[in-house]
Amino acid sequence: MITCCVHNGLLVEALELFYTLNQFKIHPDYIALISALSATASLSSLKKVKEIHGFLIRKGFFLEGPIASSLVDTYAHCGNVENSRKIFNSVKKRDLILWTSIINANGMHGCGRRAISLFKEMTDENVIPDHITFLALLYACSHSGLMDEGKRVFDIMKYEYKLEPWPEHYACMVDLLSRSNSLEEAHSFVRNMPIKPTSEVWCALLSASLIHSNKELGELAAKKLLQSDTENSGKYVLISNIFAADGRWNDVEEVRLRMKGNGTKKTPGCSWIEVENKIHTFMARDKSHPKSDDICLKLAQFTELLETEGYRAQTKFVFHNVSGEEKMQILYRHSERLALGFGLLVTPNGYTIRITKNLRICDDCHTFFKIASKVSQRTLVVRDANRFHHFERGICSCGDFW
Repeated sequence: MITCCVHNGLLVEALELFYTLNQFKIHPDYIALISALSATASLSSLKKVKEIHGFLIRKGFFLEGPIASSLVDTYAHCGNVENSRKIFNSVKKRDLILWTSIINANGMHGCGRRAISLFKEMTDENVIPDHITFLALLYACSHSGLMDEGKRVFDIMKYEYKLEPWPEHYACMVDLLSRSNSLEEAHSFVRNMPIKPTSEVWCALLSASLIHSNKELGELAAKKLLQSDTENSGKYVLISNIFAADGRWNDVEEVRLRMKGNGTKKTPGCSWIEVENKIHTFMARDKSHPKSDDICLKLAQFTELLETEGYRAQTKFVFHNVSGEEKMQILYRHSERLALGFGLLVTPNGYTIRITKNLRICDDCHTFFKIASKVSQRTLVVRDANRFHHFERGICSCGDFW
């Protein structure tokens, strides 16, 4: 039942069932434990993973095999990669899944060089990597700006280990090259791929074209995406944004009408924060929270402080045909800012605020959070759709590379 809840996105309910087992003194098996950890990872609840970890120790479970790998993965998804490393280092018999988990854990926190070092340790211990391991390693290189290292990893996979790349590996390589602003090289890579480029490949190229203001390549990628069979809201939002950035509002409207005709709905921005064992969820421009008025007031006052430190709203990242003032209000009501406002309102000074967002954090909010960490003298941790961001003293761990 716990596993069914997790598979259907009922994460809170899955954890409630898990805790009910303990109340009735029913000992959970490995499947229930791993499912509970999976729910915890999706919720990014550091408090709950520590509770489950403590339960495992108290009940005498050996931290090895699938349990150890799940703990490594869950701690990383909850923003504490140091605990992932401690779990990994405590295991004597390390299998491929555990090695892959720790490589991926470092990758999602932007520790690409450490991920590469771990890969070398793994192969030195005669553990043979598979497709998933290389995918984790390429992801780590991509999110750390390690373009040359990523190219070498791709070649090692193909020529040393004789593993034929999956579509996901090709998409990761395009993402790696695109993020490094090597857009022409990325386009050349796509043209020479031995398989048909997937929508993920064109999305990576389009996203980077938007970030690096490459109009020509962006339009090409948008055209290819529109021709693809994949019907997901993400591709339409990217296409719409590339048109909006160029002021082509008629084309934006055509994309939105096509979405409506296909029954495709845009995924709304959503962020959540855990305070005192309760998860508080915020949607973009949300006013449903009981403390909504207090949150807005806190954010308004805090934003004024940030402006004295140099913050200026970057309305160019608002892809709506509205006035400049309306664009500023849209930025100020992004879901991650509402979650931050709530965190500042209800937690003591110095308390680390941890926020999870379902989409990529926008450039303006990223700047906002950097300055916010300096002004509030707090560590702010944001997990977005791409990676983790640890904001401290005005600096982000991603090095502005996400």
